[in-house]
Amino acid sequence: MTVSTNLLHNLVVVLVGTQGNLNLGSVARSLGNFGVRELRLTAPEADPASDEARRMAVSARPLLEQARRFDELRQAVADCHLVIGTSRRTGKYRVDPLEPSDAAELLFPQLAHGRVALVFGREDHGLSASEVELCQRVLEIPTDDAVPSMNLAQAVSICLYECYKLAQKNAAGFGGDRRELATGDELEAMFQHMRRTLLDIEFLDPQNPDHILRALRSILGRAALDPREVRILQGLLSRVDWVEGERQRSQGG
Repeated sequence: MTVSTNLLHNLVVVLVGTQGNLNLGSVARSLGNFGVRELRLTAPEADPASDEARRMAVSARPLLEQARRFDELRQAVADCHLVIGTSRRTGKYRVDPLEPSDAAELLFPQLAHGRVALVFGREDHGLSASEVELCQRVLEIPTDDAVPSMNLAQAVSICLYECYKLAQKNAAGFGGDRRELATGDELEAMFQHMRRTLLDIEFLDPQNPDHILRALRSILGRAALDPREVRILQGLLSRVDWVEGERQRSQGG
């Protein structure tokens, strides 16, 4: 195993609300096939200890046994520098989707800095809008319109194959963005600060603040912010907070 394939140990596969035991076991086997060592489960309906899951996992059963469980996706990706969610649906908040090969090129340099998450939704209806908000980018696997939805384990295999294939290349000759990106926790703190500030200055509609916030999340997610850039934006928001506070005090006086 080379240094570049060792980096795949920092790749995390997160399954949200997985329903089928057979799918869960097949996903674990796919992780083992492509050198990925960490599986995280968010509010799973499937049981990793079931006979069905263990049978499908074959030699990757330890990945099922070691899989960490979380109540919410926010918790599962808090330590990740980049979060890419998969979706077959399009919409104004799911713009500019990546294909699997493009996603691999985006995420691979970040594996040198820490964990990166690939997030897969429920078998029947995928990720919710609030879960997509936690992803900096969205990945879509092109399929025929006649049967557009893929089996969960197949989708995981396609994405991990692209990552593994890229890892076989000489890391020294690999291009792309090698900056260390902000973690999920850092980004979420910024977005929560942004929500408070923009509500305070009446930029957001208090009845539906997420309408604009989702667009801002999408814009800044594509920007691939690093920790310094997040601190700059946090500083800007803090300055706006101060100016607005002074304005309100002067009016109150």
